[in-house]
Amino acid sequence: MPKHVLAKLEAEHKAIKQALLTDIPKEIAAAASQGDLSENAEYEQALAKRDMFQGKLVALEQRITEIASLNVSRLPDDKIAYGSRVKLLDLDSEKEVTYKLVLPEELTNDPTLLSISSPLGSSLVGLGEGEEVRIRIPAGAKRFEVLELQTVHQQ
Repeated sequence: MPKHVLAKLEAEHKAIKQALLTDIPKEIAAAASQGDLSENAEYEQALAKRDMFQGKLVALEQRITEIASLNVSRLPDDKIAYGSRVKLLDLDSEKEVTYKLVLPEELTNDPTLLSISSPLGSSLVGLGEGEEVRIRIPAGAKRFEVLELQTVHQQ
């Protein structure tokens, strides 16, 4: 289980919950005190903000549950999965690229990180060394061969 991702999401969860329990109710009350609610744009905006935050909270709780249940020890040791480092050969340009498959929440500006839910990342999951993958991109299609694989167990 990637504990650093879980900690980040739990901090975000705490902030959203705080906003829902204190900040947004104050905004709603302040807007409601201005009079006629049927034509009160600030009141409507505060209610919409509350609804949006509630939706975020539900989605975040789902994601926290998913990540907390991720058992890294059960990942394959011979196929690409979360945490794997892969060296690929772009069969169209003959260039080699290396990526580490990470959760979307772990992405940074590091070009060697590849989200496991991206088109390429999800296409690589389950492949082994020597296998090829073809993915569709807006400009057509790209083909890659897996040259090297280092799973999370080998790192």
